[in-house]
Amino acid sequence: MQAFLKGGTSIGTKPVKDKASASGTGSTGESKKQKPIPWVEKYRPKCVDEVAFQDEVVAVLKKSLQGADLPNLLFYGPPGTGKTSTILAASRELYGPELFRQRVLELNASDERGIQVVREKVKNFAQLTVGGTRSDGKPCPPFKIIILDEADSMTSAAQAALRRTMEKESKTTRFCLICNYVSRIIEPLTSRCSKFRFKPLADKIQTQRLLSICEKENVQITNEAISCLVEVSEGDLRKAITFLQSAARLTRGKEITEEIVTEIAGVVPKETLDSVLVVCQSGSFEKLENFVKDLINNGHAATQLVNQLHDVILERGDLTDKQKAFITEKLADVDKCLTDGADEYLQMLGLFAVVMQQMTQNS
Repeated sequence: MQAFLKGGTSIGTKPVKDKASASGTGSTGESKKQKPIPWVEKYRPKCVDEVAFQDEVVAVLKKSLQGADLPNLLFYGPPGTGKTSTILAASRELYGPELFRQRVLELNASDERGIQVVREKVKNFAQLTVGGTRSDGKPCPPFKIIILDEADSMTSAAQAALRRTMEKESKTTRFCLICNYVSRIIEPLTSRCSKFRFKPLADKIQTQRLLSICEKENVQITNEAISCLVEVSEGDLRKAITFLQSAARLTRGKEITEEIVTEIAGVVPKETLDSVLVVCQSGSFEKLENFVKDLINNGHAATQLVNQLHDVILERGDLTDKQKAFITEKLADVDKCLTDGADEYLQMLGLFAVVMQQMTQNS
């Protein structure tokens, strides 16, 4: 009986070991093979030189990397232009991969950043003194960096509390405020920072970056699709790269065309806009009503339609300046109502009714 039990335990234990080892090797193999990273993160600039189109900021940061002192910074501009990427790349170059985590505190809008956080977390981190050298022997600056991303969402009280900390801990800490709207940052903070405006990326720069990513990822794409990506992103490189990755996943190795980009970006096709204006010229309200129903049922976003229609109306040669003014005024009203949460169908119907009224005046 004892021999049987011993045999049973030995038989029972062997498969368990095999299973464990098999599962262990399988999991490590899978983790080594598959590490899906969004292309936005994969191709984020690793050093300051890789930052595109922001020459003034790059020049200042390069000087600081060479040993000059770094001022408090305020980066502002549209989303997707490289504000966060620039300061993170500069911080990595300053401190190296080992000291980066200890010397840099990054707080985003997703974190709680009221007055209490500024008084405790930010203040405590700012008061720490730093010393030592990097393991690779390069000189290391005697200060830390606190990055406050989307600082325009901080309350005025929190910004006021930050002002004193910024002044008091200037020997040991540098602040980098990042925001979209500089007007929402209080004056005492802006006067203590070197301000840099990040411009929307030029079409040529965006095209170069997108083609470079396509080459590295073996993605086939037409020139028209690249132009469409640049157009719909409106200077936001992050949005363009995200659309490109979505299109690549959708096509699965096939060539990406302009129609696919238009579909993914949620842009209203030009043919649809032309059809809208043809219906408005007909003067039939019943046709217009049915067309607007189809528009909404097809899932086209009303805000996107308003933005595109604005450009189309301005380019029309058969409308007088007065008629264009009436239509654009209505576009502004509709945009405001949509932001406030009004019904899309009613707003579109009201907008196209005004367009119809102005277009049928001449006939």
